[in-house]
Amino acid sequence: MAAHPRWFQALSKAVSIPENKGKSVYQIATVDTHNTPHVRSHIHRAFLVPNSYSAVPLLLTTTDVRTPKATQMLSNPAVEVAWWLEGSQEQFRVAGRVAVVPAPDHPFHTMQDTPRGSAFAKLGEDGEQGGAGGKFDWEKKRREVFDSMSAHMKASWARPPPASEIASYDDAKAWPETIKNLGEAETEDEKKDQEKALKNFALVVIEPLTVDWVQLGVIPNRRTFFKRLEAEGNGDEWVETIQVP
Repeated sequence: MAAHPRWFQALSKAVSIPENKGKSVYQIATVDTHNTPHVRSHIHRAFLVPNSYSAVPLLLTTTDVRTPKATQMLSNPAVEVAWWLEGSQEQFRVAGRVAVVPAPDHPFHTMQDTPRGSAFAKLGEDGEQGGAGGKFDWEKKRREVFDSMSAHMKASWARPPPASEIASYDDAKAWPETIKNLGEAETEDEKKDQEKALKNFALVVIEPLTVDWVQLGVIPNRRTFFKRLEAEGNGDEWVETIQVP
């Protein structure tokens, strides 16, 4: 079993230092069916490392499955993440393929057709490091991450579809402000809002294929490019080259 790649060791170290505390926001770029690029900020939720594929850690974030980006990811799974860590003056640009994990019966559930031999497939077959072992349960993970959100954040998935037009900002006064954790809703209205929010909540999982690591906190500056040898049949091996920053 291959070890964690050097870029992941560097990224894990960078996000753990006090100077980068709370710097968990990165930008994800997608392309729509008209080849128009779109970029937005996302909160990094966790890394998922397959038991038998340590060299290919996955990035986990979340979204509302009703957003345009979910459709974009479905039609073109090629994405890129740009993660700037101010405290250590480092940038990690991670390009790869993305999968969307909404409710199991949703047609956008792209984990139902993961590429054979991919880290997505390996995670599904063998589970994640630090887990109980065995086949990975995507729905269990989705519910677990949903419950980890604040009550106010969970309420965002019970609103009308993102980017839909409203008559006034006052319309927001009618939307639910908080939603309780699963199993804690008491009234019928609370249960209804919770069910709606969970239905719209989705995981976004990114499998890296290349990583561009720039270090501006050292003099002279450094830039290292990492590429997976997936096309050559060595999907868990990386080659790195030193480049001009």
